[in-house]
Amino acid sequence: MNLLVTGAAGFIGSHYVRMLLADDPPGAPRITVLDRLTYAGTLTNLPAGHPRLDFVHGDICDAGLVDKLMADADQVVHFAAESHVDRSIEGAGEFVRTNVVGTQTLLDAALRHGVGTFVHVSTDEVYGSIESGSWPETHPLAPNSPYSASKASSDLLALAQHRTHGLDVRVTRCSNNYGPHQFPEKVIPLFVTNLLDGLPVPLYGDGRNVRDWLHVDDHCRGIELVRTQGRPGEVYNIGGGTELSNKELTGLLLDACGAGWDRVEYVTDRKGHDLRYSVDWSKARDELGYRPRRDFTTGLAETVAWYREHRDWWEALKHRNTR
Repeated sequence: MNLLVTGAAGFIGSHYVRMLLADDPPGAPRITVLDRLTYAGTLTNLPAGHPRLDFVHGDICDAGLVDKLMADADQVVHFAAESHVDRSIEGAGEFVRTNVVGTQTLLDAALRHGVGTFVHVSTDEVYGSIESGSWPETHPLAPNSPYSASKASSDLLALAQHRTHGLDVRVTRCSNNYGPHQFPEKVIPLFVTNLLDGLPVPLYGDGRNVRDWLHVDDHCRGIELVRTQGRPGEVYNIGGGTELSNKELTGLLLDACGAGWDRVEYVTDRKGHDLRYSVDWSKARDELGYRPRRDFTTGLAETVAWYREHRDWWEALKHRNTR
């Protein structure tokens, strides 16, 4: 089987590819990675020279290239996306281009070539903000940032392709990921690398915003369960089960890096900052047997240790001109 994986030079996609390549069972898929290698993608995230891996440097908005690759694909797992909320607030155009137009380009080609399963990887941010309880997959979408609005649009386009044309689309919506290889603009790697460099860390507003944390390994296992056992046309939430306010998370990161609260700079809150995210992942549990395995305390300690031991990886990314 040939599996096309978009955006797999980035954080979550590269973990997913490495997971699939870690074992070589009979019938293991051959993987083609399509990635534009933007500021957040790097070939150092992928196992170079693996016999079941092909890398193509290209853009999911390139209809000709996508058509060529889709002709040889049996299934697709679509990670490629612009994903940083702050960047979307500064300028939404690239988010619409990649997340909406790029996704539709892939869907059109998948339908044209009769691709089997198309897994569209999305985010809990499409639901908006919730004061209490957790969102089921049936909750109406109410995105509040340009990023989440572009992802909600791509979710609906993907599901429409199933309902209109019968394409086997399966959508996943995850909570906040953490782990090794995450580009140091997201909160955990940003805070860890700043603290390791003796720099301050920026805490938005009063730090009350709450997120559910999911180790990237658990997320990738959940995606694979959806790909192999999920139902066409369905949405599956994938959560981690560890809710923390940003202030609580900051305290844990300060402790892990041996730093004090004097290193924290309170900064003006993000525009339209969602207060709380929380997904109900009982559907994935009951249908697919999904459960997060990584204890947050252990996972966070291992993540901090990874960044401490891999300065060469993150310094090369963090200190280059990304604008």
